[in-house]
Amino acid sequence: MLRASILALALLAPALASAPVQAQEKRPLTAETMWELKRLGPPALSPDGRHAVVAVVTNDRAKDQPSSRLWLHDRRDGSWRPLTAEGINSSNPVWSPDGTRIAFESRRGDDEANQIYVLPLAGGEAQRLTRVPTGVSAVRWFPDGRSLAFISRVWADLDGWEAQGKRLKERKDSKVSGRAWDRAPVRHWDRWLDDRENHLFRVAAEGGEAQAITLGRGVKLPDQDPGLGHYDISPDGREIALVMNTDPTGVRPNPDLFVLPLDGGEPRNLTADNPAPDFGPRYSPDGRWLAWSKQSIPGFYADRAVLHLIDRRSGQVRALTADFDRSVSNPVWAGDGRSMVVSVDDAGTNRLYRIDVPGGRITAITAATSFTAPALSRDGRVLVALNESFVQPPTLVSVDPRDGRVGKLSAFNDELLATIDFGSYESVTYEGANGVPIQMWINYPPGFDRSRQYPLYLLLHGGPHNAITDGFHWRWNAQVFSGWGYVTAWHNFHGSSGFGQEFADSITADWATLPYADTIKAAQWLAAQPYIDAERMAAGGASYGGYLASLLLGREHPFKTIVAHAAVYNLYGQYAADFGASRNRHGEFWEDRSRFEATSPHYAAGNFDTPTLVIHGEIDYRVPINHGVELFNTLQNRGVRSRFVHYPDENHWILKHNNSIHWYGEKQAWLAEFLGGARPAAAP
Repeated sequence: MLRASILALALLAPALASAPVQAQEKRPLTAETMWELKRLGPPALSPDGRHAVVAVVTNDRAKDQPSSRLWLHDRRDGSWRPLTAEGINSSNPVWSPDGTRIAFESRRGDDEANQIYVLPLAGGEAQRLTRVPTGVSAVRWFPDGRSLAFISRVWADLDGWEAQGKRLKERKDSKVSGRAWDRAPVRHWDRWLDDRENHLFRVAAEGGEAQAITLGRGVKLPDQDPGLGHYDISPDGREIALVMNTDPTGVRPNPDLFVLPLDGGEPRNLTADNPAPDFGPRYSPDGRWLAWSKQSIPGFYADRAVLHLIDRRSGQVRALTADFDRSVSNPVWAGDGRSMVVSVDDAGTNRLYRIDVPGGRITAITAATSFTAPALSRDGRVLVALNESFVQPPTLVSVDPRDGRVGKLSAFNDELLATIDFGSYESVTYEGANGVPIQMWINYPPGFDRSRQYPLYLLLHGGPHNAITDGFHWRWNAQVFSGWGYVTAWHNFHGSSGFGQEFADSITADWATLPYADTIKAAQWLAAQPYIDAERMAAGGASYGGYLASLLLGREHPFKTIVAHAAVYNLYGQYAADFGASRNRHGEFWEDRSRFEATSPHYAAGNFDTPTLVIHGEIDYRVPINHGVELFNTLQNRGVRSRFVHYPDENHWILKHNNSIHWYGEKQAWLAEFLGGARPAAAP
């Protein structure tokens, strides 16, 4: 078997080494320690490349809430200093075009929702620019620096912010809780949608009344999580490109790319001929080009996103990455408009690539470990990004755009990391379904000894069209699991992203056959290793990974126990999901009942006999709570050892500090019961 070792500790760590710290006893990573690590947001780089701003999130277990603070890095002398106070959430920084001011989002004083604040780089107090009762998000500066744009979710039938605030209060105080819809969708992720729309607004850089840009002009942004990837401003400040869902039915989403002249002209749909998603508009610095990402298959969210360019002079469209078998979106333009930097999900790693516009050449900048959120200086000479791996939380680094050399810039977690005994990890490849090579990550326990045998925890990733990349995963952290004494493996089975269009699309008509075969073959490959105790193996996953876990319950498998979190158990039940009304690409159950019966795990419930830990959040609208209850009740009805862990205040993910630690504790105790290994220090 091909084995490609990822020498993250041996090769990368020395290059990113910090100042020596006092020697002390190291311990395996625990969930509690993981939550003490600071989490860095995407960097904002000043136009001249000298300064970088990042939001640094700390978590307070006693308060059970995070706090985000802005920090400024000076690349000239390597210094760091806080820009905003502790205890006041400040996030999403963005530099003014002249590099003298930093805009950000915050909620302070009597703010009831996030507002725009602006802080001078030279020092002084932050100035609040907006008083928008419906809140602000996705802030951008206009190129002349005289105003800023933002998104707010408002009622389109009301004029003025006072009326918006009045209706908000009326809805909050109303004794009537009933709501009605005439068109899907009705909810998203963990909230019910109301009758508001997402629109763009503009506010002067010195403050004042925010004015509508899109309201009343026939365009709006998508209902679900609009952000910076949904609009951009032309360099001359005379036009905005934005994404709008043009589907009138509610069941066939079709995000299209529009341009809106700010002088009062009519909006124009640039992609009306494409029934699949168009998104991520980005103007070139000279204004000649508008780039965006285009998919071609309606109803397939993992379809390859091809980066396109439209020449704003001639109207000619060019597919820039048509021959690149990876998805590309949200490019960062170099100042001369001749190249871009993008972060690409690529074969189990997020890599930075450079795309040369004239010839369309695509060149990898980075290799090992993962790099995301790239930011370029105006002249294209300074590139910063977040770098992470299984053993390194996101860290701000500089990257040489020419040769990929990495320099470490932030050290927020160094002192704590010096106390952690991380295990090693590597990438392997084994033969999966139909003889196709499957990439798999293996994380080993601290002090791993190949002459010993260890229990195995095989993780099943969600999506299914996602991939497990070489990164620091906060919700399912393989190093935490390995710290309990397990070898922890994570395979990128058929359907995973980052391995080409054919591989991703291989399971869309059948979620079950190929991923199940890949999982069994992964278990067989691992069981054949001398360091694995084949009698002590478990599997677990969430979302689609929970579907795969439920599928295993009804089929032949070698696992002593199964963990099913937010599991898709009954495919019919997914019609209650937040996207449940959207038409299925390969037909609905009333059109192809046999396919649903062959792939829905609940049909094989008569075979369930494996002890199972079932976990679910009450406000999970991506995989509704009924899946977890049905699975648990079925196991109980069959007399199978099972446990149901319910979080009434969590969505598809377990995000709260204390709930997350409880989640890890429940899992640790359950796995220890069936596999051995370390038990929680105290009852969860």
